[in-house]
Order: sequence, then C-alpha cells, then structure tokens
Amino acid sequence: MSIFYAIVGIKHFTNPLWFVKIVPPVLPYKFALVYISGFFEIVFGVLLLFPTSRHVAGWGLILLLIAIFPANIYLAQTNGAALNTTPLIAWGRLPFQFVFIAIAYWHTKL
Repeated sequence: MSIFYAIVGIKHFTNPLWFVKIVPPVLPYKFALVYISGFFEIVFGVLLLFPTSRHVAGWGLILLLIAIFPANIYLAQTNGAALNTTPLIAWGRLPFQFVFIAIAYWHTKL
C-alpha cells in the first residue's frame, strides 16, 4: 500500500491535469487541491513504512480517502466522461474507496 500511495501521489505532480478533470466543478483551486492531495498521499504512503507511524498514516489515509471521495462521485455522475472512461469503471470505482478505507483502518491496528 505504501508504494501504491507514493506512486499515485507522485502522479498528482507529474500529470495533475488528469486529476483536475475529476475535481467537482463546484470546488475552486483545482490544481491546488490536486497538489495537496498528492502531497498527503506521498507523506502517508511513506509513513506506512514505519511501524511507529502506521497508526497516524492509517488515520490520515482514511481522512484523505473521505476528502477525495467527491472526485469519484463526480466521475460516476459524468458516467466516466470526465476521464473518457466507461460508466462501468466510473461507477465501479465507488465501492473500492470503502475497501481502501478498510485497509487504511487495518493499518491503524498494526
């Protein structure tokens, strides 16, 4: 999970436009939101590596995953058009957010 979050976090900086496309239109400062979420994905991903900081990383990831859930909802509302993907993928992403939250919670117990 650490590597997953770090890589996705880095992608927020190397390809921010991809993430900006799914920031709901009502939210301002789209690029800033993408960079901030990417920064925290990297930080919490790295913190998962260390037993002494896993608890904090897990709770941080839970909060982050809740905070970015509106982007997944927006993608589903567009039936995938925001990222030029299929409605099945757009709607299918929603339940996986809960799986990631459960895994992050598991990390708080390690």
